[in-house]
Amino acid sequence: MTAQTVVAAPAEAIDDLVTRRVPGQSLEAPFYTSDEVYRRDLDVIFARNWIFVAAAAELPEPGDYVTVEVGAYSVIVVRDDDEQVRAFHNVCRHRGSRLLEERQGAVGNIVCPYHRWTYGVDGKLLFAESQPATFDKSCFSLRPVHVRNVSGLVFVCLADEAPEDFDAVAEILEPHLAPYALDTAKVVVTYDLAEAGNWKLVMENNRECYHCDGHPELITAYFPLFAYDPEDITPRLKPIFDRYTAAAEALEKVRAAHGLPLTDHRELDTRVVGFQLSHLPLDGEGKSFAPNGAAVCRKLMGSVQDAAFGDLSLHMQPNSWFHLLSDHAVVFSVLPTSTGTSVLRTTWLVHPDAVEGVDYDLDALTSVWRATNDQDRALVANTQRGCANPGYVPGPYSMVEDDVEAFVNWYVTRLREQIA
Repeated sequence: MTAQTVVAAPAEAIDDLVTRRVPGQSLEAPFYTSDEVYRRDLDVIFARNWIFVAAAAELPEPGDYVTVEVGAYSVIVVRDDDEQVRAFHNVCRHRGSRLLEERQGAVGNIVCPYHRWTYGVDGKLLFAESQPATFDKSCFSLRPVHVRNVSGLVFVCLADEAPEDFDAVAEILEPHLAPYALDTAKVVVTYDLAEAGNWKLVMENNRECYHCDGHPELITAYFPLFAYDPEDITPRLKPIFDRYTAAAEALEKVRAAHGLPLTDHRELDTRVVGFQLSHLPLDGEGKSFAPNGAAVCRKLMGSVQDAAFGDLSLHMQPNSWFHLLSDHAVVFSVLPTSTGTSVLRTTWLVHPDAVEGVDYDLDALTSVWRATNDQDRALVANTQRGCANPGYVPGPYSMVEDDVEAFVNWYVTRLREQIA
Protein backbone atom coordinates (compact mmCIF):
# COMPACT_ATOMS: atom_id res chain seq x y z
CA MET A 1 0.00 0.00 0.00
CA THR A 2 1.25 3.52 -0.82
CA ALA A 3 0.18 6.99 0.19
CA GLN A 4 -2.08 7.06 -2.87
CA THR A 5 -3.89 3.85 -1.95
CA VAL A 6 -7.60 4.23 -1.29
CA VAL A 7 -9.15 1.90 1.26
CA ALA A 8 -12.57 0.48 0.36
CA ALA A 9 -15.27 1.07 2.96
CA PRO A 10 -18.86 0.18 2.04
CA ALA A 11 -21.72 1.97 3.80
CA GLU A 12 -22.11 -0.70 6.48
CA ALA A 13 -18.38 -0.58 7.19
CA ILE A 14 -18.50 3.20 7.56
CA ASP A 15 -21.32 2.87 10.07
CA ASP A 16 -19.22 0.33 11.99
CA LEU A 17 -16.23 2.69 11.96
CA VAL A 18 -18.37 5.50 13.33
CA THR A 19 -20.02 3.35 15.98
CA ARG A 20 -16.80 1.89 17.36
CA ARG A 21 -14.83 5.13 17.46
CA VAL A 22 -12.84 5.18 20.73
CA PRO A 23 -12.89 8.53 22.60
CA GLY A 24 -9.45 9.98 23.25
CA GLN A 25 -7.87 8.30 20.22
CA SER A 26 -7.23 9.40 16.66
CA LEU A 27 -9.52 8.09 13.93
CA GLU A 28 -9.00 4.85 12.08
CA ALA A 29 -7.26 4.96 8.67
CA PRO A 30 -10.35 4.75 6.42
CA PHE A 31 -11.57 8.08 7.75
CA TYR A 32 -8.65 9.61 5.84
CA THR A 33 -8.15 7.15 2.97
CA SER A 34 -11.57 5.82 1.93
CA ASP A 35 -13.43 7.26 -1.05
CA GLU A 36 -16.70 6.12 0.53
CA VAL A 37 -15.96 8.04 3.74
CA TYR A 38 -15.02 11.06 1.64
CA ARG A 39 -18.38 10.94 -0.13
CA ARG A 40 -20.11 10.58 3.23
CA ASP A 41 -18.21 13.66 4.45
CA LEU A 42 -19.39 15.69 1.47
CA ASP A 43 -22.99 14.65 2.03
CA VAL A 44 -23.23 14.77 5.82
CA ILE A 45 -20.69 17.44 6.78
CA PHE A 46 -20.37 19.87 3.88
CA ALA A 47 -23.85 19.66 2.38
CA ARG A 48 -25.79 19.83 5.67
CA ASN A 49 -23.84 22.21 7.93
CA TRP A 50 -22.90 25.88 7.90
CA ILE A 51 -19.49 26.32 6.28
CA PHE A 52 -17.37 29.45 6.04
CA VAL A 53 -16.81 30.53 2.42
CA ALA A 54 -15.62 34.16 2.23
CA ALA A 55 -14.97 37.45 3.93
CA ALA A 56 -17.72 39.91 3.10
CA ALA A 57 -14.95 42.37 2.26
CA GLU A 58 -14.30 40.27 -0.86
CA LEU A 59 -17.65 41.66 -2.08
CA PRO A 60 -17.26 45.39 -1.47
CA GLU A 61 -19.70 46.63 -4.16
CA PRO A 62 -23.05 45.49 -5.58
CA GLY A 63 -22.42 42.88 -8.26
CA ASP A 64 -19.15 41.67 -6.73
CA TYR A 65 -19.12 37.89 -6.38
CA VAL A 66 -17.08 34.86 -5.43
CA THR A 67 -17.74 31.28 -6.45
CA VAL A 68 -17.18 28.36 -4.10
CA GLU A 69 -16.68 24.72 -5.07
CA VAL A 70 -17.86 22.13 -2.52
CA GLY A 71 -17.73 18.61 -3.96
CA ALA A 72 -20.20 18.57 -6.86
CA TYR A 73 -21.73 21.87 -5.75
CA SER A 74 -20.82 25.28 -7.06
CA VAL A 75 -22.21 28.32 -5.26
CA ILE A 76 -22.30 31.99 -6.23
CA VAL A 77 -21.96 34.40 -3.30
CA VAL A 78 -22.82 37.92 -4.47
CA ARG A 79 -23.63 41.34 -3.03
CA ASP A 80 -26.98 42.56 -4.39
CA ASP A 81 -28.08 46.09 -5.26
CA ASP A 82 -29.32 46.60 -1.70
CA GLU A 83 -25.79 45.67 -0.53
CA GLN A 84 -26.97 42.41 1.06
CA VAL A 85 -24.95 39.24 0.62
CA ARG A 86 -26.84 36.50 -1.21
CA ALA A 87 -25.96 32.99 -2.35
CA PHE A 88 -27.28 30.87 -5.22
CA HIS A 89 -26.55 27.57 -6.87
CA ASN A 90 -24.27 28.26 -9.84
CA VAL A 91 -26.68 26.56 -12.25
CA CYS A 92 -28.82 28.08 -14.99
CA ARG A 93 -32.55 27.32 -14.60
CA HIS A 94 -32.81 26.62 -18.35
CA ARG A 95 -30.69 23.54 -19.06
CA GLY A 96 -28.22 23.54 -16.22
CA SER A 97 -25.20 25.37 -17.60
CA ARG A 98 -22.61 26.66 -15.15
CA LEU A 99 -23.19 30.41 -14.97
CA LEU A 100 -19.96 31.88 -13.58
CA GLU A 101 -16.57 30.22 -14.05
CA GLU A 102 -14.20 32.67 -12.39
CA ARG A 103 -13.29 32.41 -8.71
CA GLN A 104 -14.06 36.12 -8.24
CA GLY A 105 -15.36 39.03 -10.28
CA ALA A 106 -18.06 41.63 -10.75
CA VAL A 107 -21.26 41.59 -12.82
CA GLY A 108 -24.16 43.90 -13.60
CA ASN A 109 -26.38 40.88 -14.18
CA ILE A 110 -25.61 37.16 -14.20
CA VAL A 111 -25.80 36.01 -17.82
CA CYS A 112 -25.75 32.35 -18.80
CA PRO A 113 -23.00 31.80 -21.40
CA TYR A 114 -25.11 29.16 -23.20
CA HIS A 115 -28.44 30.74 -24.16
CA ARG A 116 -28.13 34.15 -22.50
CA TRP A 117 -30.75 33.69 -19.82
CA THR A 118 -30.16 36.72 -17.62
CA TYR A 119 -30.57 37.01 -13.86
CA GLY A 120 -30.33 39.98 -11.51
CA VAL A 121 -27.94 39.84 -8.58
CA ASP A 122 -31.03 39.18 -6.48
CA GLY A 123 -31.43 35.89 -8.42
CA LYS A 124 -34.58 36.89 -10.32
CA LEU A 125 -34.81 35.86 -13.97
CA LEU A 126 -34.87 39.04 -16.07
CA PHE A 127 -34.66 37.74 -19.64
CA ALA A 128 -35.18 34.45 -21.46
CA GLU A 129 -35.48 34.66 -25.24
CA SER A 130 -38.06 32.78 -27.36
CA GLN A 131 -40.43 31.72 -24.60
CA PRO A 132 -44.21 31.31 -25.02
CA ALA A 133 -46.67 33.90 -23.73
CA THR A 134 -47.49 31.60 -20.83
CA PHE A 135 -43.87 31.59 -19.61
CA ASP A 136 -43.64 32.96 -16.05
CA LYS A 137 -40.17 34.32 -15.29
CA SER A 138 -40.93 34.42 -11.58
CA CYS A 139 -40.92 30.61 -11.52
CA PHE A 140 -37.31 30.40 -12.72
CA SER A 141 -35.25 32.47 -10.34
CA LEU A 142 -31.87 31.09 -9.36
CA ARG A 143 -32.12 28.52 -6.60
CA PRO A 144 -31.07 30.19 -3.34
CA VAL A 145 -28.57 28.83 -0.85
CA HIS A 146 -28.82 29.67 2.85
CA VAL A 147 -26.33 32.45 3.61
CA ARG A 148 -25.41 34.46 6.70
CA ASN A 149 -23.09 37.42 7.00
CA VAL A 150 -21.89 37.48 10.61
CA SER A 151 -20.05 40.76 11.18
CA GLY A 152 -18.22 40.37 7.88
CA LEU A 153 -17.78 36.57 7.87
CA VAL A 154 -19.92 34.80 5.26
CA PHE A 155 -21.28 31.29 5.83
CA VAL A 156 -23.49 29.16 3.59
CA CYS A 157 -25.51 26.00 4.15
CA LEU A 158 -26.44 23.80 1.20
CA ALA A 159 -29.15 21.86 3.02
CA ASP A 160 -32.85 22.49 2.46
CA GLU A 161 -33.11 23.16 6.20
CA ALA A 162 -30.09 24.72 7.86
CA PRO A 163 -29.09 23.93 11.48
CA GLU A 164 -31.18 26.18 13.71
CA ASP A 165 -28.61 27.12 16.34
CA PHE A 166 -26.65 29.39 14.01
CA ASP A 167 -28.61 32.45 15.14
CA ALA A 168 -27.75 31.77 18.78
CA VAL A 169 -24.06 31.39 17.94
CA ALA A 170 -24.07 34.55 15.82
CA GLU A 171 -25.59 36.47 18.73
CA ILE A 172 -22.66 35.39 20.91
CA LEU A 173 -20.01 36.19 18.28
CA GLU A 174 -21.16 39.57 17.01
CA PRO A 175 -20.27 41.71 20.07
CA HIS A 176 -16.74 40.26 20.00
CA LEU A 177 -16.35 40.78 16.22
CA ALA A 178 -17.91 44.24 16.01
CA PRO A 179 -14.81 46.34 16.88
CA TYR A 180 -12.92 45.01 13.84
CA ALA A 181 -15.48 46.23 11.23
CA LEU A 182 -14.66 43.31 8.95
CA ASP A 183 -17.57 44.04 6.62
CA THR A 184 -15.89 47.26 5.48
CA ALA A 185 -12.27 46.12 5.71
CA LYS A 186 -10.01 45.86 2.68
CA VAL A 187 -8.79 42.55 1.30
CA VAL A 188 -5.04 42.66 0.79
CA VAL A 189 -4.50 39.21 -0.69
CA THR A 190 -6.06 35.74 -0.84
CA TYR A 191 -4.15 32.63 -1.69
CA ASP A 192 -4.99 28.97 -1.99
CA LEU A 193 -2.62 26.29 -0.72
CA ALA A 194 -3.03 22.77 -2.08
CA GLU A 195 -2.78 20.26 0.76
CA ALA A 196 -1.76 16.64 0.16
CA GLY A 197 -4.00 15.51 2.99
CA ASN A 198 -7.60 14.75 3.85
CA TRP A 199 -9.49 17.84 4.98
CA LYS A 200 -9.86 16.45 8.52
CA LEU A 201 -6.08 16.22 8.93
CA VAL A 202 -5.80 19.91 8.03
CA MET A 203 -8.42 20.76 10.62
CA GLU A 204 -6.93 18.50 13.31
CA ASN A 205 -3.53 20.08 12.77
CA ASN A 206 -5.04 23.52 13.27
CA ARG A 207 -6.86 22.50 16.43
CA GLU A 208 -3.72 21.98 18.52
CA CYS A 209 -0.46 23.71 19.36
CA TYR A 210 1.30 20.60 20.63
CA HIS A 211 3.50 20.94 17.54
CA CYS A 212 3.96 24.72 17.65
CA ASP A 213 7.69 24.53 18.30
CA GLY A 214 7.76 23.72 14.59
CA HIS A 215 6.52 27.25 13.84
CA PRO A 216 9.45 29.49 14.80
CA GLU A 217 8.04 32.53 13.00
CA LEU A 218 4.68 32.22 14.72
CA ILE A 219 5.77 31.65 18.31
CA THR A 220 7.79 34.85 18.52
CA ALA A 221 4.36 36.46 19.09
CA TYR A 222 1.92 33.58 19.62
CA PHE A 223 1.84 31.91 23.01
CA PRO A 224 1.64 28.11 22.44
CA LEU A 225 -0.07 27.70 25.82
CA PHE A 226 -3.78 28.30 25.34
CA ALA A 227 -4.66 24.61 25.83
CA TYR A 228 -2.54 24.15 28.96
CA ASP A 229 -3.76 24.12 32.54
CA PRO A 230 -1.31 25.61 35.05
CA GLU A 231 -0.52 22.17 36.48
CA ASP A 232 0.50 20.97 32.98
CA ILE A 233 3.26 23.57 32.61
CA THR A 234 6.67 21.96 32.37
CA PRO A 235 9.87 23.66 33.62
CA ARG A 236 10.77 24.49 30.02
CA LEU A 237 7.48 26.33 29.55
CA LYS A 238 7.43 28.13 32.93
CA PRO A 239 9.07 31.41 31.74
CA ILE A 240 6.68 31.54 28.77
CA PHE A 241 3.71 30.83 31.04
CA ASP A 242 4.71 33.67 33.36
CA ARG A 243 4.80 36.09 30.41
CA TYR A 244 1.47 34.70 29.20
CA THR A 245 -0.18 35.28 32.59
CA ALA A 246 1.02 38.88 32.78
CA ALA A 247 -0.02 39.58 29.19
CA ALA A 248 -3.46 38.02 29.76
CA GLU A 249 -4.07 40.27 32.77
CA ALA A 250 -3.08 43.36 30.78
CA LEU A 251 -5.30 42.34 27.85
CA GLU A 252 -8.32 41.86 30.09
CA LYS A 253 -8.03 45.50 31.16
CA VAL A 254 -7.85 46.61 27.52
CA ARG A 255 -10.90 44.51 26.63
CA ALA A 256 -12.83 46.01 29.55
CA ALA A 257 -11.85 49.53 28.47
CA HIS A 258 -13.32 48.78 25.01
CA GLY A 259 -16.56 47.59 26.59
CA LEU A 260 -16.12 44.11 25.16
CA PRO A 261 -17.61 40.94 26.63
CA LEU A 262 -14.96 39.36 28.84
CA THR A 263 -16.29 35.81 28.64
CA ASP A 264 -14.67 33.43 26.18
CA HIS A 265 -16.66 30.50 24.79
CA ARG A 266 -15.86 26.87 24.07
CA GLU A 267 -18.68 24.87 22.52
CA LEU A 268 -16.78 22.93 19.89
CA ASP A 269 -18.72 19.67 20.22
CA THR A 270 -21.78 20.62 22.28
CA ARG A 271 -23.61 22.41 19.44
CA VAL A 272 -24.37 21.56 15.82
CA VAL A 273 -22.73 24.89 15.01
CA GLY A 274 -19.62 24.13 17.05
CA PHE A 275 -17.31 27.02 17.86
CA GLN A 276 -14.67 28.39 20.18
CA LEU A 277 -13.91 32.04 20.79
CA SER A 278 -10.91 33.15 22.86
CA HIS A 279 -9.34 36.59 23.14
CA LEU A 280 -5.70 35.67 23.61
CA PRO A 281 -2.72 37.82 24.57
CA LEU A 282 0.32 38.04 22.32
CA ASP A 283 3.93 37.89 23.42
CA GLY A 284 6.39 40.79 23.37
CA GLU A 285 4.72 44.05 22.36
CA GLY A 286 1.39 42.19 22.16
CA LYS A 287 0.31 43.95 18.97
CA SER A 288 0.45 41.60 16.01
CA PHE A 289 2.01 38.61 14.25
CA ALA A 290 5.52 39.92 13.79
CA PRO A 291 8.81 39.28 15.60
CA ASN A 292 8.34 40.09 19.30
CA GLY A 293 4.66 40.86 18.74
CA ALA A 294 5.33 44.08 16.83
CA ALA A 295 2.71 45.78 14.66
CA VAL A 296 2.53 45.10 10.92
CA CYS A 297 0.11 47.89 9.91
CA ARG A 298 -0.06 51.49 11.09
CA LYS A 299 -3.84 51.79 10.82
CA LEU A 300 -5.89 49.95 13.42
CA MET A 301 -8.96 47.92 12.47
CA GLY A 302 -12.45 49.37 12.90
CA SER A 303 -12.97 51.01 16.26
CA VAL A 304 -9.96 49.37 17.93
CA GLN A 305 -8.05 52.05 19.84
CA ASP A 306 -5.22 50.13 21.50
CA ALA A 307 -2.55 48.46 19.34
CA ALA A 308 -1.86 45.92 22.11
CA PHE A 309 -5.24 44.29 21.55
CA GLY A 310 -4.13 40.66 21.45
CA ASP A 311 -5.57 38.00 19.16
CA LEU A 312 -9.30 37.31 18.93
CA SER A 313 -9.12 33.65 17.94
CA LEU A 314 -12.27 32.03 16.57
CA HIS A 315 -12.66 28.38 15.55
CA MET A 316 -15.79 27.24 13.70
CA GLN A 317 -16.70 23.64 12.88
CA PRO A 318 -16.22 22.13 10.39
CA ASN A 319 -13.87 24.13 8.18
CA SER A 320 -12.60 27.48 9.43
CA TRP A 321 -10.59 29.54 11.86
CA PHE A 322 -9.89 33.25 12.25
CA HIS A 323 -7.33 35.55 13.87
CA LEU A 324 -8.39 39.16 14.44
CA LEU A 325 -5.77 41.61 15.66
CA SER A 326 -5.59 45.33 16.25
CA ASP A 327 -4.02 46.03 12.85
CA HIS A 328 -5.25 43.24 10.54
CA ALA A 329 -7.25 40.04 10.32
CA VAL A 330 -6.49 36.65 8.80
CA VAL A 331 -9.31 34.26 7.86
CA PHE A 332 -8.86 30.62 6.91
CA SER A 333 -11.12 28.02 5.30
CA VAL A 334 -10.55 24.40 4.31
CA LEU A 335 -12.47 22.66 1.54
CA PRO A 336 -12.05 19.03 0.46
CA THR A 337 -11.01 18.34 -3.13
CA SER A 338 -10.56 14.54 -3.01
CA THR A 339 -10.12 11.77 -0.46
CA GLY A 340 -6.48 12.66 0.10
CA THR A 341 -6.36 16.33 -0.91
CA SER A 342 -7.86 19.63 0.18
CA VAL A 343 -7.39 23.37 -0.26
CA LEU A 344 -6.56 25.86 2.48
CA ARG A 345 -7.65 29.39 1.57
CA THR A 346 -6.07 32.27 3.54
CA THR A 347 -7.19 35.90 3.29
CA TRP A 348 -5.59 38.96 4.92
CA LEU A 349 -7.63 42.09 5.65
CA VAL A 350 -6.67 45.57 6.81
CA HIS A 351 -8.38 48.90 7.50
CA PRO A 352 -10.00 50.19 4.27
CA ASP A 353 -7.77 53.29 4.28
CA ALA A 354 -4.50 51.39 4.81
CA VAL A 355 -2.11 51.88 1.89
CA GLU A 356 0.45 49.29 0.86
CA GLY A 357 3.98 50.66 1.07
CA VAL A 358 2.82 53.43 3.41
CA ASP A 359 0.88 51.76 6.22
CA TYR A 360 2.02 48.18 5.71
CA ASP A 361 4.50 46.06 3.80
CA LEU A 362 2.91 43.08 2.06
CA ASP A 363 5.70 40.65 2.92
CA ALA A 364 5.78 41.71 6.56
CA LEU A 365 1.99 41.45 6.80
CA THR A 366 1.76 37.93 5.37
CA SER A 367 5.11 36.28 6.09
CA VAL A 368 4.25 34.62 9.43
CA TRP A 369 1.17 32.78 8.21
CA ARG A 370 2.66 31.97 4.82
CA ALA A 371 5.54 30.27 6.61
CA THR A 372 3.24 28.62 9.15
CA ASN A 373 0.87 27.34 6.46
CA ASP A 374 3.81 25.87 4.53
CA GLN A 375 5.15 24.14 7.64
CA ASP A 376 1.71 22.74 8.42
CA ARG A 377 1.29 21.57 4.83
CA ALA A 378 4.36 19.36 5.22
CA LEU A 379 3.05 17.97 8.54
CA VAL A 380 -0.36 17.20 7.04
CA ALA A 381 1.13 15.49 3.98
CA ASN A 382 3.37 13.39 6.20
CA THR A 383 0.40 12.36 8.35
CA GLN A 384 -1.66 11.45 5.28
CA ARG A 385 1.13 9.16 4.13
CA GLY A 386 1.38 7.65 7.59
CA CYS A 387 -2.37 6.99 7.84
CA ALA A 388 -2.21 5.12 4.51
CA ASN A 389 0.53 2.85 5.86
CA PRO A 390 -0.72 -0.62 6.94
CA GLY A 391 1.26 -0.12 10.15
CA TYR A 392 -0.94 2.77 11.29
CA VAL A 393 -3.21 2.25 14.29
CA PRO A 394 -5.05 5.03 16.19
CA GLY A 395 -2.98 6.63 18.96
CA PRO A 396 -3.93 8.56 22.12
CA TYR A 397 -4.36 12.32 22.23
CA SER A 398 -2.17 14.25 24.66
CA MET A 399 -3.40 16.38 27.55
CA VAL A 400 -3.20 19.49 25.34
CA GLU A 401 -5.10 18.13 22.33
CA ASP A 402 -8.59 18.64 23.75
CA ASP A 403 -9.64 20.69 20.74
CA VAL A 404 -8.62 17.90 18.35
CA GLU A 405 -10.75 15.50 20.38
CA ALA A 406 -13.60 18.04 20.30
CA PHE A 407 -13.33 18.38 16.51
CA VAL A 408 -13.39 14.60 16.06
CA ASN A 409 -16.31 14.29 18.51
CA TRP A 410 -18.25 16.92 16.57
CA TYR A 411 -17.50 15.16 13.28
CA VAL A 412 -18.37 11.66 14.49
CA THR A 413 -21.57 12.95 16.12
CA ARG A 414 -22.74 14.38 12.80
CA LEU A 415 -22.08 11.02 11.09
CA ARG A 416 -23.83 9.09 13.87
CA GLU A 417 -26.94 11.23 13.46
CA GLN A 418 -27.31 9.87 9.91
CA ILE A 419 -27.06 6.17 10.83
CA ALA A 420 -30.46 4.58 10.50
